[in-house]
Amino acid sequence: MHSWFIVLDIFNIVCLTFVILVLFVFLLTITFDKTCHTIPMIHIANSCLATLICASDIYWISVCTLRNDLQQIYNEYLFCIFGGYLTYVTCAVLNYSFLLQAFYRYVIVTYPSNLFWQSQRCQILFAIVAWAYALIFPITFMFNGEIIYNMHNQICQIPLRLSFTMIFVTMSLYVSPLLLTILIYYRLVRYVYRMNKRIIPVNTLSRAQNELKMVRRTVTLLCTVFIIDFPYALFLFISFFTIPPRYHFRIAYVFINVGLACVIIILFQFTEQLRSSVLKIFNLQLGTTTEPNNT
Repeated sequence: MHSWFIVLDIFNIVCLTFVILVLFVFLLTITFDKTCHTIPMIHIANSCLATLICASDIYWISVCTLRNDLQQIYNEYLFCIFGGYLTYVTCAVLNYSFLLQAFYRYVIVTYPSNLFWQSQRCQILFAIVAWAYALIFPITFMFNGEIIYNMHNQICQIPLRLSFTMIFVTMSLYVSPLLLTILIYYRLVRYVYRMNKRIIPVNTLSRAQNELKMVRRTVTLLCTVFIIDFPYALFLFISFFTIPPRYHFRIAYVFINVGLACVIIILFQFTEQLRSSVLKIFNLQLGTTTEPNNT
């Protein structure tokens, strides 16, 4: 056993403990603060819930990994396969939750008179569909034996290699929501640019620019997470041509956990309503004048 295994295990547990505690505060705030009962905050709550379940799942994996490393056990631990399945589910929901946020902002600007697409019922339905899709598509991987125990990394995952399964997972979990979110941002930029060329009410243009800024923040969040999680993508790319490093999952999951911490920090910074409500709970005062409420 390498001594740095223990260091990484402890770091993962500490990092995930921070993420889980902060997300509990966020979700409790959104639940009990009536000013947070808006459609944009429903999407934020959906992202927080997905992140919380993902962090809790990886926390369990990290605790089991630490125990096995300390005792030098190389056998599959309890709920290992299910933990691997849940990781794919929650990562998918998290990425698609950002896509739903961008889509909602796009609808507000481009179809302001279509109240059905902007309704709370419709947005909740989209979130339910995203959860259903994320829960269903990895099930086959769990039951057909594609999620397996990796002894060197003490984790149950689909092996990184050139295969239809790995390509499908990559496209479903990461590439599709990222590209669709960027596409929505691009179309919204073009739409607002055309609005600037026309004579329209100032408040309409201001609203469109405001929503564009919120979508830009969502794209920034997604791209930041992608950059932080780049080692996983790099190991995946390497696996298409040769065998990746033996401890690739251990290394990649350190960056994934840091990425989860960055998600909650960026969400807190970008979501004015959430930030104000949390600070109000802890009786803190904003040091500077806050921006107009964009959520």
